[in-house]
Amino acid sequence: MQPSEYQLLWTQQIQDLSQDQWDAMAKPLKTPFFEWDWLNTMGTSHSTTAKSGWLPNHLTLWRSGRLVAAAPLYIKGHSYGEFVFDQQWAELADRMGINYYPKLLGMSPFTPAEGYQFLIDPQEDRALITQILAEAIDQFCRQNRISGCSFLYVNPDWQAEMEALGWRAWLHHSYIWSNAGYKTFDDYLASFNANQRRNIKRERKAIAQAGLSFKTLTGDAVTREALAQVYAFYADTCDKFGWWGSKYLTEEFFLQLHDSFRHRIVIFAAYFEGESDPMGLSFCLTKGDRLYGRYWGCRKEIDCLHFEACYYQPIDWAIQNGIQSFDPGAGGQHKKRRGFPATPNRSLHRFYNPRFAQLFQTYIGQVNDMEAQEISAINEELPFTKREIAIDLDPP
Repeated sequence: MQPSEYQLLWTQQIQDLSQDQWDAMAKPLKTPFFEWDWLNTMGTSHSTTAKSGWLPNHLTLWRSGRLVAAAPLYIKGHSYGEFVFDQQWAELADRMGINYYPKLLGMSPFTPAEGYQFLIDPQEDRALITQILAEAIDQFCRQNRISGCSFLYVNPDWQAEMEALGWRAWLHHSYIWSNAGYKTFDDYLASFNANQRRNIKRERKAIAQAGLSFKTLTGDAVTREALAQVYAFYADTCDKFGWWGSKYLTEEFFLQLHDSFRHRIVIFAAYFEGESDPMGLSFCLTKGDRLYGRYWGCRKEIDCLHFEACYYQPIDWAIQNGIQSFDPGAGGQHKKRRGFPATPNRSLHRFYNPRFAQLFQTYIGQVNDMEAQEISAINEELPFTKREIAIDLDPP
């Protein structure tokens, strides 16, 4: 039951909400991806739209005219751009004659980084507000015949709160670098076995032999011109992968970040001597002691440029700047060989068709067991001298 002093409102426009009130709840989070500027830019740049299959539909809670809680949500007509591959569940629903889409989704769009949770004013009763928002989502989905609601890459602490309300967790993994007290990049290299240490040195040497050197752009060095270059590389990389490239972000999105978000941006750009345009670059974000890799691209394929731009340069910068955790983004084919253990993350799900909900509850435990086995198998193959990677596979 919603207490009478609270008012629930659904909105498609974050820009209509107070930035100060929103950020009072979002900025204390470790992740930057739910701050007002980031999500608002997604909308005003026409990156999250009904046409792209990402219709903003945010739930807000008000008390005495003040925003006291919010759930960033999107109505999805497909599963692209999420990086949690639930197409097998969608196919199963189709076989059962159940419409899987549209669905309601909670995540920062196109961003497979842990940290989703409800935004709640710390002066409010957290448990009560969580229950109010969860019940409002249930009511919305049932009234509008939404098949289900999913929260992706959730904050582990918040996961426990939602599981207590009946939501079920699905185990996944990302590849996350952790700073084990490294003082230099050589300290990091020393953690590898001899064979992989030689391999990384060879890869880094290949960049110098190609005549490339790197510049790191942060703060005011992140110009609009640099962000236009980021978009060009991003678009080209997405085009190489066709539909799977998930090219949702517009050039305007990157350009708008210059005014509102450049304090969080880190660009690692590779140049040939005497050239002003980069040969390749990676685009990262940072907040507190965390670094996030998001996009990369190059003008032509150069041996090991991807590894240098997306892994080694960011790790070197992370060590120098006291970063404790580096999430390089989706995918994992190359990451485990370069010091990124498979690290569990979880999504939360609720389905409103009783038959499908029962099926999900019946089998999700087996699915999670198989994923846990895969995580363990991946980490058994890490090329470290000492296997001191402690990965917690049990829910919080």
